Amino acid sequence: MTRTAEKIDALVREDSSMADALESIREEADRNGGEVQWADVSDELTSGQWGRLIEKGVLVDGDEGFEIADREAYDQALDGDGSGTSAATDIDIDEDESSWSQWDKIAGVAALLLMPGYWFDSVQNVVGSTVNTVLGPLDAALPFYAVILSVALITGLYSSLLQANLMDADRMAKYQERMKAVQEEQQEIRERKKEAEERGASDAEIERIENELERAREEQMEAMADNLGMFKEQFRPMVWIMLLTIPLFLWMYWKIRTGGIGGAEQIVVMPLVGEIQWQEGVLGPMQAWIVWYFLCSMGFSQLLRKSLNIDMSPSTA
Repeated sequence: MTRTAEKIDALVREDSSMADALESIREEADRNGGEVQWADVSDELTSGQWGRLIEKGVLVDGDEGFEIADREAYDQALDGDGSGTSAATDIDIDEDESSWSQWDKIAGVAALLLMPGYWFDSVQNVVGSTVNTVLGPLDAALPFYAVILSVALITGLYSSLLQANLMDADRMAKYQERMKAVQEEQQEIRERKKEAEERGASDAEIERIENELERAREEQMEAMADNLGMFKEQFRPMVWIMLLTIPLFLWMYWKIRTGGIGGAEQIVVMPLVGEIQWQEGVLGPMQAWIVWYFLCSMGFSQLLRKSLNIDMSPSTA
């Protein structure tokens, strides 16, 4: 996939009459041993079109006039065999499919409205007492460490299922593949520039390669901007996970803060830590119950994904 062919495709998309101008240049070049001068084609194309071809490096300096930079790519682009596109543009990604639905947006707003519960007792009390109507029987039947373990199992299950159903791993792989193609193209152009400099190529050829490198950098910037779709894809299941997890998290905190667990259950024996109260810090400011929850949640998530055969890594196969 050469840059010359890609530039020709872009020029034709910008100006449909450019296709006839390019054909005229090819015919004149064939008649004159590969070179063409402005006077030979001035009746067939405008001076603006001629200037654009030189500016883009499609035409480069020859012995007496100008010559086509890459004749093979030039022919491929004009003959319409589809070879004039770069590897990055060959990767088709439907950006509209990454759009959030109305329900996704509602879930995101609802999750944000719940977050003040971490700082305001009034919100925490409302959420905690509401969730307690559902989880109260579980808390009455099990010791509190087992309650946290059960909540971690529940959150691990729906988190894995939401990620598997709301995040398209194939589209994620396409975003990564496109960025990789742009980076590889830049590396190939840099190597050609280095090789040209080492063999003492003409200034015109080196300038042409530098123009190609600049265009590749622009493509990389565009690809990075387009990768917003990848972040949207990753964050879509997260809003639903947050919507379901924040109330459970606030309920556990509410139970501990308000003394809703028995006196004997206030103390737990944790691995590598020993006997400790739920509200004591274990890792810096992180309290024991938070550490215990995250350990259980991460462990159950891995086991559930293995057992349900859920693979969240992008596949480039």
